[in-house]
Amino acid sequence: MNDTITELRAKLEAGRTTSLALVRAYKARIARLDQKGPRLNAVRHLNEEAEALARASDARKGPRRPLEGIPILLKDNVATGDRQPTTAGSAAMEGVRAKRDATVAARLRRAGAIILGKANLTEWANMMAVGMPTGYSSLGGQCRNPWAPEADANGIPIVPTGGSSAGSGVAVAAGFCAGAIGTETAGSLLSPASQNGLVTVKPTVGLVSQAGIIPISHNQDVAGPMTRSVEDAALILDAIAAPDPRDAKTLKQKRPESYLTTLDREALRGARIGVPSDPDNSNDPWYGPLSPSAKQVMARAIEMLQDAGAVIVRAGIEPRAWVGGPGTEMAVLNTNPLSPKRGTPERVSSVFLHELKAGLDAYLRDWALWEKGARRMRSIGDIVAFYDEDAKRCLRFGQDFLREASLTKGDLSEPAYRNARKMDIWASKTIGIDPYLRQHKLDAILFPSRTGAGFAAKAGYPSVQVPAGLVTHWEDIETKPYPYGITFTGPAWSEARLLALAYAFEQARGAFPKPEL
Repeated sequence: MNDTITELRAKLEAGRTTSLALVRAYKARIARLDQKGPRLNAVRHLNEEAEALARASDARKGPRRPLEGIPILLKDNVATGDRQPTTAGSAAMEGVRAKRDATVAARLRRAGAIILGKANLTEWANMMAVGMPTGYSSLGGQCRNPWAPEADANGIPIVPTGGSSAGSGVAVAAGFCAGAIGTETAGSLLSPASQNGLVTVKPTVGLVSQAGIIPISHNQDVAGPMTRSVEDAALILDAIAAPDPRDAKTLKQKRPESYLTTLDREALRGARIGVPSDPDNSNDPWYGPLSPSAKQVMARAIEMLQDAGAVIVRAGIEPRAWVGGPGTEMAVLNTNPLSPKRGTPERVSSVFLHELKAGLDAYLRDWALWEKGARRMRSIGDIVAFYDEDAKRCLRFGQDFLREASLTKGDLSEPAYRNARKMDIWASKTIGIDPYLRQHKLDAILFPSRTGAGFAAKAGYPSVQVPAGLVTHWEDIETKPYPYGITFTGPAWSEARLLALAYAFEQARGAFPKPEL
């Protein structure tokens, strides 16, 4: 089950398969490899209505819609107004459904997609505890990387899945669905895409509606596709990128009629690609810390870009741009019982902690649908209290981030929040990405894997990642080979250009291997 969406569309149109057959095949593979065998634990919930929806798609007359009959998994923080739960992986949200579809889910349905189910994730999209392993949730358990599923004595994968869209990434890589939706605040699409060998688009904030997605930061949250090819990513992005009155940021978006038509295998010819690495500068935050095998992947990728006609511009970025600036972070005490740094302060984005309380309280009020008899969570404070009461089951790694967020006012009035947000914009845009692109006349910036994720995310700018090679170490541990991606980052609304560059690289790179399962 490793066909791309494009290949499946061709088979469906030619009558060589049906949507019902696809749904059943994916469910069988999930039963064999996710629930048994290597127990990848990527799928949180299977949609009981998926087969009925597939039958209806197969029986539909008239022109085929862009995603007609294609089974898609959603990260379990994307609301669906059906019988499926929407939980963010939290035991405090067990059994909770949503009053209606998130805009992303509604647009996928409109394009003909079959919502196959919900994917596991790092609980609360990794804004719960210091040092929580990616892909772990109290409801879904620990997700494993299909390329290297081995775990340590504590059951924590040696090669992480990447997070927080871990289940979405693992599910696509393992052939549990045709494509998936993940979400990102600062790396949660790029990280699992890189470590699972996938293509992803982290869109400009405002290209894809946030309405109905359990939030962290309304200034950085965004949903995007996770797929096996750039063409598939463009196809899904076409379906989900649209103005939405429920998300004001989307009302000023800029996009082509179709991202598919902008894909060009010659797009790298003459393109100016910035490599923000200065070997003579010890402050090289993106390329300096790479492992030897990651450096080899990046060197080969840059060579392929040049062979395809790209102009590589090597120039460092203003150091003040990437340090974030004073006042942008808060100190949170690490109480994670499994962390080697327990008892020490952890620095975390002040914007995240303040916006999390405001956004989550609003979601619980406006979107959550509580089943009869369920204990209702009306605020982030209720969730913190729930966890404290059931700590043995719920708090394997603590809840330091949630607790700190619950102590903010929740109305975004604090000067510390407003100043942190201004400093984030100043560092990432004003003296960071914007002048760097302008000074060097660049089409895109090239980052290894997810290393530039936070930098671009603060600015709300887009990134497109594509698999580039395989690496064989996680930190100092030798591992089975697993994927490593390259990321093209650009200014607001530059998704079409970034997709074209990624597509040209993908064509030059050739076929990418699949995990052996």
